Amino acid sequence: MSSKGKNYSKLKELVEPGKRYPLKEAVEMVIKTAPAKFDETVDTAIRLGVNPQHADQMVRGSVVLPNGLGKTVKVLVFAKGDKEKEAMDAGADVAGGDDLIEKIKGGWLEFDRVIATPDMMGSVGKIGKILGPRGLMPNPKVGTVTFDVGKAVKDLKAGKVEFRVEKAGIVHSPVGKVSFGVDKLQENVMSVIEAIIKLKPASSKGTYLKSISLSTTMGPGVKVDPLDVRSI
Repeated sequence: MSSKGKNYSKLKELVEPGKRYPLKEAVEMVIKTAPAKFDETVDTAIRLGVNPQHADQMVRGSVVLPNGLGKTVKVLVFAKGDKEKEAMDAGADVAGGDDLIEKIKGGWLEFDRVIATPDMMGSVGKIGKILGPRGLMPNPKVGTVTFDVGKAVKDLKAGKVEFRVEKAGIVHSPVGKVSFGVDKLQENVMSVIEAIIKLKPASSKGTYLKSISLSTTMGPGVKVDPLDVRSI
């Protein structure tokens, strides 16, 4: 355990305290300071100038990362008839109706994301207490309640991520794997930031992008210069 701590400390020393790096340099540093032998996930944390306690300042949305997430996503779709077939043809791992709801009630949760057609939401609501706390409840605001299930499935399989500002005003989102390299990770980070900027609430005053940081699963955080991001 102490060896792990020493390794982390050595890597953290490479990151200049208080410095806000240009985005490309920040990505390079995050890759350089990833300590694990496995392919670590890279995450971004963006602090916004909003007060999430006010409904008109809630920032929530989704974006399809241009280079994906680097992992296989198991997608479940609640749909009937032709829409069930459309979902499976598009690459869904499982699709169905009341039979799936009963299976989930029994404790089955072998899936990562959930899509539902609007006509199924009444039934899906019965397992809201199971899906909700796990962040799996379908929501029209992020495109997971839709009749266009084919597109929704393909988007999730391609690396669509959902984000939502937390109580502290911070948005967390995965942006890929260390193995992606600098260019692909930078493209993914910018896609998330651009999506968040487009959702800036009209009632938000002052600086919107207050701070941005990147980190890997096991590595230290690296701060990004918001001014550099704006120039990009």
